[in-house]
Amino acid sequence: MPDYLIEVSIEEGLEQQVAAAGLDLALAERAVAEVLRAEGAVGPLEVGVMIADDDRLHALNRDYRAVDAPTDVLSFADDGAVSPFVSQPGAPHYLGDIAISYQRVLAQAAEYGHSPARELAYLAAHGTLHLLGYDHERGPADEDAMRTREEAAMQALGLTRGL
Repeated sequence: MPDYLIEVSIEEGLEQQVAAAGLDLALAERAVAEVLRAEGAVGPLEVGVMIADDDRLHALNRDYRAVDAPTDVLSFADDGAVSPFVSQPGAPHYLGDIAISYQRVLAQAAEYGHSPARELAYLAAHGTLHLLGYDHERGPADEDAMRTREEAAMQALGLTRGL
C-alpha cells in the first residue's frame, strides 16, 4: 500500500460537538487514502484535513476564492512553488489541505438522507479529488468524472447511499 500521511484535526472549540455527533475522523482519513489509492497517487504523500465551523469556511472562501458565502469543503493544493528548503529523502510530499464545515456535514447528511459519517467521508473524498486537480466547475464532464470517483470511493468504504 502506498505511504500516505493523513492528519485529521478539529478546529479548537468544536471537539465536543464533533464527538457528540459520533463522527469518526478515521473514516475521513480512510476516504482520503481510498481516493489517493484509486487515483494511483504514489507516496509518500501528506494531506491535512481540518474539521471547522461554518464561520471559518466562510472566511476561507471569502479570503481565498473571493466568494463571500459559506461552503461545505475547500481544498488548498500545494502550489508547487520552489522552496529554498531541501526535503529529506523519503519525506512525504505535501499534497495540500482540506477544510470541511462541521455544520454542513450535519445539514447535508439530513438533506441527502444519509449519515453524517458518509457525508464527512464524501466531502473528504471530494476535497482530495480537488487536490489531485479535478474541478467540477470546469463543466459537466468534469463534474461527472468527480461524482463517479466520489461514489466509487464511498462504495469501496462500504458507504452506500442511505448509510
